[in-house]
Amino acid sequence: MRHWLDRLFILCTALCAALPVVIIVFIIGVIAWRGGGALSWEFLTDQIRSAGADGGIFYNIAGTLILLMTAFLVSVPIATGLALVHGVYLKNERTKERLWLLLSVLNGVPSILFGLFGLIVFVKYLGWGKSWMTGGVLLGLMMLPTVAVAFIEQIKSLPRHYIEAAAGLGLSDSQRVWSVVMPQCAGGLVTGSLLGLARAAGETAPIMFTSTIFAGATIPSGVKESPVLSLPYHIFILAQDSFDPAAGTNLWGTALVLLVLVLGLSLLALPARLHIHEESGND
Repeated sequence: MRHWLDRLFILCTALCAALPVVIIVFIIGVIAWRGGGALSWEFLTDQIRSAGADGGIFYNIAGTLILLMTAFLVSVPIATGLALVHGVYLKNERTKERLWLLLSVLNGVPSILFGLFGLIVFVKYLGWGKSWMTGGVLLGLMMLPTVAVAFIEQIKSLPRHYIEAAAGLGLSDSQRVWSVVMPQCAGGLVTGSLLGLARAAGETAPIMFTSTIFAGATIPSGVKESPVLSLPYHIFILAQDSFDPAAGTNLWGTALVLLVLVLGLSLLALPARLHIHEESGND
């Protein structure tokens, strides 16, 4: 009887593991099938025309990359500092738990609240208007917990004898950070950054009121009143407001481009981490 129960448990576990994979593959297949027909060199290099029914998404891609680069530059230094404070400098376990709780709470904040915060603080109070900088800062705050937690976990997995050997040589905390922690744990920072960027790339709520518009923007030349186009908001508007079949084709094509960007960042996380870990091991 126990033998059959074990087999039944294994079967149920396998089905539970396979179900999300099948759903994901189905979604990817539908987007690829419906959006593949829109992809062309002109679609990727032209600008939007006729309310999305014609033209391409060049400035949408450029705007999304600008937002992601800004988010990266905002989140990585702060996340690195928080992870090093948690993993190296803080000695009080209770304070460490509070910092971990803070990161967990920040990770659970709904994205629309980040958008409202940006609207009140940056758009209204600071007078930036719709700006790529606002969107980048908000996305950076959103991906901050992902980057910090990945780096903290990597620091926790660092073999204890590495730290003890560095301490035995008389190195200070800062010297241990630069000579041991950063070289050995850089893989966690890279992994967290790529996963955080993959999440940020698909967010619409934080940027729709603060940094992006549907048409009329190119490459920003300033900070105030310098909105950009973006892939998620483009998809949102076409899905909500357009009944033109041509726009529908462009909608699925844009979704496919965004999917490729998100999957690319996610898939890069593993080999990038392994590559850096191998290099640090050889050193």
